[in-house]
Amino acid sequence: MNTQIPLNRIYQKAIEQLSITHDRITSPEMGLSVVQPLIADTDREHFAVISLGTKNQILNIEIAHIGTLNNCAVHPREIFKNAILSNAAAIFIAHNHPSQNIQPSNEDRFFTKRLVDSGEILGIEVLDHIIINNNNEFYSMKAFGDI
Repeated sequence: MNTQIPLNRIYQKAIEQLSITHDRITSPEMGLSVVQPLIADTDREHFAVISLGTKNQILNIEIAHIGTLNNCAVHPREIFKNAILSNAAAIFIAHNHPSQNIQPSNEDRFFTKRLVDSGEILGIEVLDHIIINNNNEFYSMKAFGDI
């Protein structure tokens, strides 16, 4: 017997548990408030993806990859898989730096460019990519012109 669990069911539960005060992402600060409880205090890099609808409403949240202390080797296919299955129009992505240094590495910049290019091909906009720490600080790739 092959019983299928709807993909969104898993992530909807996570959203409910977070007590999100808003249902849309319209700024880096709003994205930060969503991902901060999920990944800020972790001891390894975590890569979170928020899939968004046409009016930037949150469809679901996924921890797409868990890396090491200073590396998170994730591939665009893992980032966009849930967004495609959710019929998302855009994604908002974030990862943490356990070192507390929110400055992006060259790899962070390169990977973000690769995601933006992949998103253009797929028709899924990358709204922003933020790097966070557990001190409520963040670096917005969009705000600093990396997107």
